[in-house]
Amino acid sequence: MGNAGEIIEVKVGAAGAARREGVAQVLRHWENLDPSRIWLANTDADTRVGDDWIAVQLAFADEGVTAVAGIVHLEAGGSAAAHQIYRDTYLTSAEGTHTHVHGANLSVRADAYKDVGGWSNLALAEDHCLWARLLGKGWRVSSPVSSVVTTSARLEGRAKGGFADTLRARVEALYADP
Repeated sequence: MGNAGEIIEVKVGAAGAARREGVAQVLRHWENLDPSRIWLANTDADTRVGDDWIAVQLAFADEGVTAVAGIVHLEAGGSAAAHQIYRDTYLTSAEGTHTHVHGANLSVRADAYKDVGGWSNLALAEDHCLWARLLGKGWRVSSPVSSVVTTSARLEGRAKGGFADTLRARVEALYADP
């Protein structure tokens, strides 16, 4: 685990279970460290994080925030309709916050993660489930627009009902005959 580029391969069939196993391995490696000092930053294989991604999140952690749900931008290319729908429907507030939750840009302090039971073994919406439990337990969370990742604009994904399927459904609805 000393190598930041280490890849952990699991065959579990669900995003939540894969995330859970990855975090379990990290926590086993750092078991002697106070969990309030461990920041678990999550992203996806088809997502690129910026050079300042972790620094932005850690700045929130330094202010006492225990979890950050950032936003996603779509990568260039792909369906023009998907990009238009994204621009029209992916809303952020004037205060610099949002209501979106993406496993591709969700981080949490290990003590909060452990308190709420970690990632659920869900194939879909494991990110929303974790976020809801953090909120339900009263952990201090933030949804800043300053934590940004760039994710695939594809309309065919591996997770049925995931982000790609949502984009595709919205594109299809746009072009459906009334």
